[in-house]
Amino acid sequence: MFEGLTERLGGVFDRLAGRGVLSEKDIDEAMREVRVALLEADVALPVVRGFIDKSREQALGEAVIRAVKPADQVVKIVYDGLVEMLGGETAEPLTLALNPPTVIMMAGLQGSGKTTMTGKLALRLAKTERKRVLVASLDIRRPAAMEQLAILAREAGVESLPIVAGQAPADITRRALQAARLGGFDVLILDTAGRTTLDEAMMAEAAEVARLAQPAETLLVADSLTGQDAVRTAKAFHERLPLTGLVLTRADGDSRGGAALSMRAVTGLPIKYLGVGERIDALDVFDARRVAGRILGQGDVVALVERAAAELDQSKAESMAKRLAKGQFDLNDLDDQLSQMERMGGVAGLMGLMPGVRQIKAQMADAGVNDKILRRQRAIIRSMTKGERKKPDILQASRKRRIAAGAGVEVAEINRLLKQHRQMQDAFKMMSRDGGRGFARMAGMLGLGGPQGLAALGGARPPGAQPGIADAGTPPGPIARGEAPKLPGLGGGPRLPGLGGPPSGVNPFKR
Repeated sequence: MFEGLTERLGGVFDRLAGRGVLSEKDIDEAMREVRVALLEADVALPVVRGFIDKSREQALGEAVIRAVKPADQVVKIVYDGLVEMLGGETAEPLTLALNPPTVIMMAGLQGSGKTTMTGKLALRLAKTERKRVLVASLDIRRPAAMEQLAILAREAGVESLPIVAGQAPADITRRALQAARLGGFDVLILDTAGRTTLDEAMMAEAAEVARLAQPAETLLVADSLTGQDAVRTAKAFHERLPLTGLVLTRADGDSRGGAALSMRAVTGLPIKYLGVGERIDALDVFDARRVAGRILGQGDVVALVERAAAELDQSKAESMAKRLAKGQFDLNDLDDQLSQMERMGGVAGLMGLMPGVRQIKAQMADAGVNDKILRRQRAIIRSMTKGERKKPDILQASRKRRIAAGAGVEVAEINRLLKQHRQMQDAFKMMSRDGGRGFARMAGMLGLGGPQGLAALGGARPPGAQPGIADAGTPPGPIARGEAPKLPGLGGGPRLPGLGGPPSGVNPFKR
């Protein structure tokens, strides 16, 4: 969502980085470009003005003039400003009542994604918070709205209120409250009806539901693709309903991000969740620090780890770890890694969470490195027999022609995949020597030596804290030195188990 803004801001900071001392003219020029970048991203004009005025005042301060690398300090000033604009240092969790059931009311316009977001939130509360959740649809106008929520509830593994035809939203609300109390549910989520535009009938209906249910949380679901219209919608709803938070859907789309940057400042309401995909588990907790880090091209390692943990099969991971420790790595293992990489968001999704990769995104796009490569590689592997996957050395010309026909590729692609697999296999064999100490050395090369190493990846300190203003204890890994990281599984260095192999035609050990 913030890709365009990230590119513009990255260009501004790249020009500042080569200067030892910044004059007032340099800062004015940089702030002017930041202002244009924010306006192009559809951020509300009053928000931009306040942000620029405060950032310029801090950038002209004595601390920046005397800094060893003032450009780094300017990056940190912009980072701090973005964090403040987006809601502050601490993320605001959902308010769960001490005496269950906690009632959560979902409001918003038709088409904003309320019903899908209700299913996603129910899954998250059931899976991560271990809550018993009941969902109820109050949308009696949109065709099959109630049936859609019932299907999502089954997919999420939660209960849905039985559908009774002909009931009014107020009656459904009373029945849902009674069912939640009698059934011993921890959370009741009410999915209200929407309209294509704001109207008095919808607002009156939502206000009546809020009066009856007395929700602990009233969340406005807004489509981030609608830009400043989403901000106007939030203001209109907030005037009639006791809103407690915002949820932005389609944050994985190609919107310019202005709605997310403006909503908190304009409405004063915290953004609590971001919908980041079509899947029912594609829901991220909104954290201003992590979003600001993504905007400034510093990635979001916390989200990367969360996705990896969510997709991790513990027993399969332990089995693979034992095999890798012995230097064993066949095409079934490679297929598992490629599959996990796809589930975690594919090449583009993972790249967006990795710090310091802005400079190589264009190169990867020019080289055609994308999710299609993962799918083609998996098609090749799945066109093989079990024996061929376990012993790829038996693949001769006739077998390769058969596999190529089955996968719909050229034989040359099969040869590239087999070469890639051999290189990865050799690397794991090399690292398995000396009792597996090679894996520890690999972690050291990546600069991941303990908590401080993770801090160097951007997960524990703001992106402005780079060499020149960083803590003295940061380990000298490539990321800590400000270099582009060598991406595991994307041809830039040793592979991390579970993050896939490099794309076709890329030699991971050739510099």
